[in-house]
Amino acid sequence: MPTPKAEACTTSTRQRQILEKIAGRVTNTHQLVTRAQLVLYASSSMNNTDISKQLNINRATVRKWRTRWIEATEELNLAFDKGVSEKKLKQLIIEVLSDQPRPGTPAKFSVEQIVQIVAVACEQPSQSERPVNQWTPTELAQEAVKRGIVEEISPRSVGRFLKRSVFTTSPESLRVKCPPP
Repeated sequence: MPTPKAEACTTSTRQRQILEKIAGRVTNTHQLVTRAQLVLYASSSMNNTDISKQLNINRATVRKWRTRWIEATEELNLAFDKGVSEKKLKQLIIEVLSDQPRPGTPAKFSVEQIVQIVAVACEQPSQSERPVNQWTPTELAQEAVKRGIVEEISPRSVGRFLKRSVFTTSPESLRVKCPPP
């Protein structure tokens, strides 16, 4: 039984140039580079099987990203017609090539709450009339509830916020960054 023919995938000259820059940049993520290469191959009339072999990925993955690009073509062409800047067009292309949000449990704590808890960790425990010299995750969790920052929080969650915060690219603890007393 013959394999069904893949949908035609097109790119404008400007889109191709941006995709080539994305694919050639070593600081981009591997996924982004692979997806940009995939679209470039697809727009050069390669079939899904050949692309999957070339990029060493599953054929279903090639089909998925080819379809995503085709679905976004109209929006990208509209942006081009409106004369958007190179930077904005690149951003739109990266959005098309990026993962969509996945379903799951929503975050229990807002960024503001996390920042407030980190701010409390930067204070001296004596200011909160705590009988300790240094904050512990348990003391911080109790203080966050006492101040009304959160209704409830586990010491483990507090420790996780302080150890690997989303606000830093460094694996260092946020407690290290607090000003000395």
